[in-house]
Amino acid sequence: MIIGIISAMPEEVKSLIDGLKNVTISEKGMRSYYHGFLNSQEVVIVFSRWGKVASAITTTQLINDYNINEIIFTGVSGSLDPNLKIGDVILGTHLYQHDMDTRPLFNQFEIPLLGKTSFQTKANIQLEKAAILFTQNISKYISPEKMKQFGINKTTVNKGAILSGDQFISHKEKVTSLKKAIPDALCVEMEGASVAQVCYEYKIPFSIIRVISDNANDDAPIDFSEFTKSVACKYAKGIIENYINSINK
Repeated sequence: MIIGIISAMPEEVKSLIDGLKNVTISEKGMRSYYHGFLNSQEVVIVFSRWGKVASAITTTQLINDYNINEIIFTGVSGSLDPNLKIGDVILGTHLYQHDMDTRPLFNQFEIPLLGKTSFQTKANIQLEKAAILFTQNISKYISPEKMKQFGINKTTVNKGAILSGDQFISHKEKVTSLKKAIPDALCVEMEGASVAQVCYEYKIPFSIIRVISDNANDDAPIDFSEFTKSVACKYAKGIIENYINSINK
């Protein structure tokens, strides 16, 4: 069994490959694919690059070059739900391309030829348990100073819809319109739904983990790079390692 791990941030990729054993690296299409063993589990890790086209290319190459059994995507996202806080975890249940709109030929969000407006993820109870275990022990991974800096207190694990589009959402009006169109949407980002579509077409089980980094509005944290380096990459490493440990018991 080989798990493909795609990360939206290079810092997350680095935190994961630092723990790889017996690594081989393939350079293709301006991307580095790291093939090795993470806690005795065979994996391939790669940086998706940003946006739907880039992430779709990465996923397609990964599937075609390796005998992948499942794909897990990690990254940060902006909240669309006022109940979510910075540091909360989102496990996507279905993903929409919120900028896909070919009306009147098709319904809003519908992907032409596939007849689907969203793509469901794998029902992954073990990944959910891995995320919960991480949040329960978050102080082992992230320093109190960083927790305080970003206002992270009691973190939660949530399941729901994730929206993807080639837009950086930073205005409250856009958040309101997206939430009105897809009421069960929890967060917004730029890659997940395109990866989900590729996995659907290739019949590869897919899961996605997103960490809330901001409120997808004008109140976004100033030091995004510091959040990614000091917080988000710790989430990716911790949750993935918990998941691998659970499936290899």
